[in-house]
Amino acid sequence: MTCAPITVLTGEIGAGKTTLIQYLLSELEESITVGLISNAQGGRGELLQWVLNALRVPFEEGTSYVRMFQALEDFLVGQYAKGRRVVLIFDEAQNLTVEGLEEVRMLTNINSNTDELIQLVLVGQPELRDLILDPKMTQLTQRVAASFHLERMDETTVADYIRHRLKTAGGTGEEFTDGACKQIFEKTSGVPRLINQFCDFALLYAWTNEIRTVDEDIVRQVIEDGVFFGGNSLKKEAKV
Repeated sequence: MTCAPITVLTGEIGAGKTTLIQYLLSELEESITVGLISNAQGGRGELLQWVLNALRVPFEEGTSYVRMFQALEDFLVGQYAKGRRVVLIFDEAQNLTVEGLEEVRMLTNINSNTDELIQLVLVGQPELRDLILDPKMTQLTQRVAASFHLERMDETTVADYIRHRLKTAGGTGEEFTDGACKQIFEKTSGVPRLINQFCDFALLYAWTNEIRTVDEDIVRQVIEDGVFFGGNSLKKEAKV
């Protein structure tokens, strides 16, 4: 099976990108060697050190770029010979410089005949797409075989999401009324992280008031008390 050289996953802050990565890591087959790089930065050579560390490839401090690249190539060829696939995930990839992205592209040049020896997954905020689509990054763009964007959830999905999390935590899924779910959607604009935060406050308020169901009154209390700061970021976005 042919592997996609580069896959790009983008989404707004709090859309669930890191959660999706963690789920992916838990579901990977035993035959896959995976390396995770979070918020990698730096110029030429430094990114390669991040890669070697993520894949647990040893190298001595002060090793030249050429020797580090050779160490990586030897590792990938060795994994390929064992019938293993190598996947390298860059989280917060929007922080990579143009030079860093070019170095990432160079990694895909390591191959064995027509087989890709390494599969890259670039995960980041929407500006990552802008970086990749820059005319100066044409060679990188041509290596992107798949691209996905995590959208915010709609009203129905938000209600289903809240009930699913409640059931997973041992509840019935009916602890929030339909009206409460609607208000939470309106207040969070369907951003998963903000939904989680708001629901935590709502459950705390319900517990404090010795109420077993979060209704519209509880949601209004949370809003009026100003304890939920997440909505402020959404207001700023709307003004931009």
